[in-house]
Amino acid sequence: MIHANNISLSFGRQSLFKGVNIKFTPGNCYGIIGANGAGKSTFLKILSGEIPADTGEVVVTPGERMAVLQQDQFKFDAYSVLHTVIMGHRKLYDLMVEKDEIYGKADFSDADGLRAAELEGEFAELGGWEAEAEAGKLLSGLGLTEEFLEKPMKDLEGQQKVRVLLAQALFGNPDILLLDEPTNNLDLESVAWLEDFLYQFRNTVIVVSHDRHFLNKVCTHIADIDFGKITLFTGNYDFWFHSSQLAMKQARDQKKRREDKIAELQDFIRRFSSNAARSKQATSRQKLVEKLSIDDIKPSSRKFPYIAFKPERECGKKILEIKGLSLSAEDAPDLEDLSLLVEPGDKIAFVGPFHQLKTRLYRILAGEQEPAKGSVEWGTTISVSYLPKDNAPWFQEGQSIIQWLSRYTESDDEAYIRGFLGRMLFSGDESLKPVDVLSGGEKVRCMISRLMLSGANALLLDEPTNHLDLEAITALNDALIDFTEVLLFTSHDHQFVDSIANRIVEFTPGGVIDRRMRFDDYLTDQAVIELRDRQYRGHHLLEI
Repeated sequence: MIHANNISLSFGRQSLFKGVNIKFTPGNCYGIIGANGAGKSTFLKILSGEIPADTGEVVVTPGERMAVLQQDQFKFDAYSVLHTVIMGHRKLYDLMVEKDEIYGKADFSDADGLRAAELEGEFAELGGWEAEAEAGKLLSGLGLTEEFLEKPMKDLEGQQKVRVLLAQALFGNPDILLLDEPTNNLDLESVAWLEDFLYQFRNTVIVVSHDRHFLNKVCTHIADIDFGKITLFTGNYDFWFHSSQLAMKQARDQKKRREDKIAELQDFIRRFSSNAARSKQATSRQKLVEKLSIDDIKPSSRKFPYIAFKPERECGKKILEIKGLSLSAEDAPDLEDLSLLVEPGDKIAFVGPFHQLKTRLYRILAGEQEPAKGSVEWGTTISVSYLPKDNAPWFQEGQSIIQWLSRYTESDDEAYIRGFLGRMLFSGDESLKPVDVLSGGEKVRCMISRLMLSGANALLLDEPTNHLDLEAITALNDALIDFTEVLLFTSHDHQFVDSIANRIVEFTPGGVIDRRMRFDDYLTDQAVIELRDRQYRGHHLLEI
């Protein structure tokens, strides 16, 4: 068990936490949620002891081991993948290293033998002989084969390092597990494996994530950070969301009823206070009004951007025809002879482990690259707008946000552009910030603003939920559900894909699978499962 007692923390004038008291008990998974800047990651660092609180203490049950998902990808570059994973159980790792050092001595003494025997007993008691097998199993579940075990961490790519660090946190059945954005850089198949792992995990899990489907799958409780407090709710994210919306509605309704009652009483006072016959009654009514004074009902600090895509014209009958296209990318098999006919109303999710191939396709469809082979033909009524996964080239100039967005609209009315940015949560002086210093989430909101102003009837979105918070993801999700024209997109957000797409196109080592169905239906369709098995046979990747 881990218990936060009277935790307070401030940075300058900003107070993140004020007298927070919360208890996390074994067998439960707690999802930490809150607006950007509310202090979710900071709270995990307080729990882990990485940073001290101004007041209060964190109490952990004596003897319990805590594991934390490390965020520094370069911290273990001097070690092998296997050693990095086993370091998740530091005591076991230290025993292993000391034991190996003793056996490696050229002048092995009797004292060394006694110490080695002692270490062997402790090592076996902690499950040391199963450590390599467990590490391999964890890495396999996260999409890395056993051949990675002996590789140096410095030779791995960033996404592979993230998976090793996640395996490190999960290793050795920790009593308390702290995970900050564990689904980042994971494909949907690995996320599904992690969901199943945590669902079966019997100890305490505390997790920060922007993935709604993930929170719904694994969480038994939601800890909501708002106004410096943390409120605990039983249930998963959807239960919290609908409960909070209902509570807000009830609060608004109650406030409206009280306002109506006060207005009625105040009107009575105005009309009858000068009437001698009724002045006594009016005075009593005035006292009643004073008792009914409206309490300040604090609104949530969460803000949802307003996102709506309004095409300037409908798509015609001919949308897009791809013929005999060849795609190639590093670390992916070449995709030959891709032919695809996009029809009116299609909302296509491109899935599969070969993300660079999908990005290459989008760049060709957006006209940024020429195909090496094959053809791409858009209909004459189609206007295309593209949101790339890597948006850094769009933000090189030191312009303000308002100057940047002005380039993508015909309107020269600054008030209109400011109002538009305000709805996208760039209010007041925030619209004057230089675009080259924006956070990842702010840049994505800028790119979405550009798409909204384009009036396009065909949208190409490459991982549009990257860097967005839960509120922005929800707003974008709803906007794309309501979008009436054509959408081609890729996302690692399961709920995002399932709630939007009506057609699934998967790139596999054996070719393309194209089915007109929802994503959850696609994953459970027996014919698709058998076809995917054949397409991936002989390849270690079997991912969505």
